Amino acid sequence: MKKYALLLILSVTAFMVSAQVAEQQATTNGPEITFEKTTHEYGPIFYRGDGAYEFVFTNTGTEPLILNQPRSSCGCTVPSWPRKPILPGEQEKIKVTYNTAIRGRFQKTITVMSNAVKNKHVVLTIKGEVVDKPVETLPEKETAIPTKPNLKEN
Repeated sequence: MKKYALLLILSVTAFMVSAQVAEQQATTNGPEITFEKTTHEYGPIFYRGDGAYEFVFTNTGTEPLILNQPRSSCGCTVPSWPRKPILPGEQEKIKVTYNTAIRGRFQKTITVMSNAVKNKHVVLTIKGEVVDKPVETLPEKETAIPTKPNLKEN
């Protein structure tokens, strides 16, 4: 009976070790996407101003990285991305354009799906506030009201 228990413990241990080695090999080989940053704060943007920003990423894996169509949380946010495979060590950009014809605070997300071994789905976030442009006014000339001369003579 002790032999069977020892054999069972050794079998389970061998299985766990082989599963762990296979997992480590799977995570070390293959494409990997690494972004410089995943959130961008525009701050105040003028109405109908430039709402574009580029998220920079690198393929830090060992095989070509392929991006699927990034999906935005709203039609007011449009992503553009490289359609070709990104080779290991290569750097690329995902350009996100927010429609600044919509006034007020905003926070939108773009989900990037790829063939990466880890982080198959990366969520990028943009936030800020669209404000009216300040109205330019010309300085007004002050007009002095003439005072009546003192006609009394002493």
